[in-house]
Amino acid sequence: MSFVRRIKRNGRVYLAEVENRWVNGKVVQRHLRYVGREADGQTVVAASLSEAQVTQVKVYGPLLLLHHLAGDIGLPDALGQYSQEILSLVYAHCLDYESLNRMPQWFERTDLNLLLKMEGLTEKRLQAALDSLEGLDAEALQRKLFERLCRRHPIKPGGVIYDVTNTYLYGHSCPLAKPGHDKDGVRGRPLIQVGLSVTQDEGFPLFHKVFDGNVHDARTLQDLVNLFGTYDLPPGLFIYDRGIVSGRNVRDTNMLGWNTLCGIPLRDPLKAFWRPKLKATPLISLEHRHRVGSSVFYTQTAPYTLDGVKGELTLCLNEARQRLSRESRYDEVTEAEQQLAQGKVIKPGLERFFDRRGRLKQEVLSEAQAWDGCSCLFSPATLPVAQRLKLYFDKDVVEKAFRSLKGVTQLRPVRCWLANRVQAHVFICYLSYLLLSVLQYRLRDTDFSAERALAELGTVYKVYLRDAKNRFQLSRVVMLTKVQEQILKTIDPDLVKS
Repeated sequence: MSFVRRIKRNGRVYLAEVENRWVNGKVVQRHLRYVGREADGQTVVAASLSEAQVTQVKVYGPLLLLHHLAGDIGLPDALGQYSQEILSLVYAHCLDYESLNRMPQWFERTDLNLLLKMEGLTEKRLQAALDSLEGLDAEALQRKLFERLCRRHPIKPGGVIYDVTNTYLYGHSCPLAKPGHDKDGVRGRPLIQVGLSVTQDEGFPLFHKVFDGNVHDARTLQDLVNLFGTYDLPPGLFIYDRGIVSGRNVRDTNMLGWNTLCGIPLRDPLKAFWRPKLKATPLISLEHRHRVGSSVFYTQTAPYTLDGVKGELTLCLNEARQRLSRESRYDEVTEAEQQLAQGKVIKPGLERFFDRRGRLKQEVLSEAQAWDGCSCLFSPATLPVAQRLKLYFDKDVVEKAFRSLKGVTQLRPVRCWLANRVQAHVFICYLSYLLLSVLQYRLRDTDFSAERALAELGTVYKVYLRDAKNRFQLSRVVMLTKVQEQILKTIDPDLVKS
């Protein structure tokens, strides 16, 4: 059997392929060919470019980066027997995932067999990997990963944002899929609900959970408050939207030592609460004006008790949104008026603006537009109004998280039918978003987004070569551009060396 021997001559190290043979009872070493030499710790192969043939070109750069981030938070060690297969799915969801049955072809275009030390990938193994996730304690794993994030990065989240989205499934046989309020406005699709909590400043995910499609948003948080209580976090502010608010949710988070900042739907009892106050004190005035980013709000604040929890209620008017809502309604009412005159059916929900003869009910229209552009916030915390507005209306970090889940990581549509695989698919997307959020945090002092950084590294290929004459086989990574080198150095300078 041949091997490469290092030969030192005149201060240089040369490499030669040799083999040992027994001749007359002695080991004799026979030179087979000159391989090359060592320079600066690197092997310089003696091969002619004219004799080299490209055998494979593999995607390498973005996968090297994702695998480094996954290792940094101990993700490979936390996923059990099928960690390599699960990681391949997680990385694919960060890049260009299509479907489970196309994963083996995608895997062959990448250099994951070396990064993950895994040869070949089949759909059967991927399905087994998805099924294996059912045996993991997902809640404990999410908490463990978040604790590692906090140790790796010096963060102490003072604010946590929770929100709910839904996504649709192909087929109707999954027991989780139920008809519900589709947030995309499409009727008739079988839905699942996904609750997600992230840190306010960094967007790091704390936990997620999948619910039936007909579960109310407020109920999802009730199921997750106990889970949130197991996290070792100092007291802070728990922020969520008006569709999630309930007296029980406010009380439960309050009992954990966390204050609440939430929206409250402006229904008739709340309108009745505000009418006398608005008559006594005009809402639009300089002293009530607050700017949050590009938006301007006019506010009034009053003491309020929500299901036994004392706090403050803040009425917020956004004139720009008020104008858009009014004009949109005027357009719809005008069109409906013309359709009624022609004996046509009008858009559902507009009937209340007309009497039986098709005449416009002006008082109903005036009442509807009286609260356009208004929203209401509740908080038991004694926060300044300006800070309250900024914390609530700047909470787009969770919306960006959902955009990443639905867009970049391909949460929807869900092409699984078994309940455990639907949950596994969402969990894979959750882990993909986890890596994207870590990447975004590490790039926070640059102009790169996580998606743009991965796209820039998409042309970092590993090229496999073969020297037909000397039978050498070697690989080389294409030369980095300055931008690619900057991205890798920002994450870890050792990545450039690798």
